[in-house]
Amino acid sequence: MADAVPESGAAAPENGAGQARDDGKPPARLPLDWIAASLRRERTRAGLSLSELAKRAGIAKSTLSQLEAASGNPSMETLWALGVALGVPFSALIEPPAPAVQVIRAGEGPTVHSEHSSYTAVLLSASPPGARRDIYRTHLEPGSVRESEPHIPGTVEHLTVSTGRVKAGPRGEEVVLGPGDYMAFRGDVPHSYEALAPGTSFVLVMQHV
Repeated sequence: MADAVPESGAAAPENGAGQARDDGKPPARLPLDWIAASLRRERTRAGLSLSELAKRAGIAKSTLSQLEAASGNPSMETLWALGVALGVPFSALIEPPAPAVQVIRAGEGPTVHSEHSSYTAVLLSASPPGARRDIYRTHLEPGSVRESEPHIPGTVEHLTVSTGRVKAGPRGEEVVLGPGDYMAFRGDVPHSYEALAPGTSFVLVMQHV
């Protein structure tokens, strides 16, 4: 199955150089060179070779090489694995250059798709220095379960349901939540999300310590 390419947000510039679009509209897709530059930066910072990082993330070296050359087509699972292997939040690999004023309209924003379920996540706010938290608006439909492997140690997930119903939490400790319900749980253990009603959406805050 082909991996899904992240889509871009309204506040995203046209390219990694920070140049804004003249027409005021978001580009159709998130430029892969943002992800490529982030991967090269974090791998260099960690002092890892291509082979070592690929081994730690459980992906092929050729796949990582393509991603760093901005010619790959990364899925959510691949980027999560690389983030865990590098010891950095997922958002550090997909966050576009931030403009002075950022507006993300409904239905827009840097979006990643799961390769194995209908799960999608839109990055709303990456953690600024010292805050260590990322905010996502997520959408999930019934019929598939988003199984998530442990994130970096110390991760805590905060979830607030907007619409529908979702069953979420660490493996064996899942809780059913409805609109307005809030839940916090460890994200550094296996956990999952399952929609129990059509049009389920929730805000997910990932806290990294």
